[in-house]
Amino acid sequence: MFSKIAVAYDESPQAERALRVAIELAKNLAAEVLILTVVENPSAYTAYAAGADPSLPRILHQDRELFYEELQAKAIGSAPSEGPVVARHLIEGDEVEAIAGFVREHRVDLLVVGLHHRSSYISRIWSTVYSLAQDVPCSILGVH
Repeated sequence: MFSKIAVAYDESPQAERALRVAIELAKNLAAEVLILTVVENPSAYTAYAAGADPSLPRILHQDRELFYEELQAKAIGSAPSEGPVVARHLIEGDEVEAIAGFVREHRVDLLVVGLHHRSSYISRIWSTVYSLAQDVPCSILGVH
């Protein structure tokens, strides 16, 4: 049924729960787990910082990549040794576009995401998960 499971992972508690569920599910299905973390493009304020120091945007980007690499390594280290094959990927760009492109390129069968509590209907519609559901060609499992 599901042979390749991707999990969107960042530093949030919701992503941590999604990772645990993805690993457990993959173990039961003998599936592969792909941990993917989006390194988003720097915000507009970095243009101002670049005026003071042209190397600053590159340094900020490298720091962010290092942070996410260490976060993913810690996540893999906490996975059971008898568990599924776990691979990690850093992807760059807009969160929804980057994840959707990764899912298509790697032929992912199931995308697991952590769900954040949304208080209003409008904020739910504009959520990342809602946008992903519109763009990815696979099933999505939302984890509370």
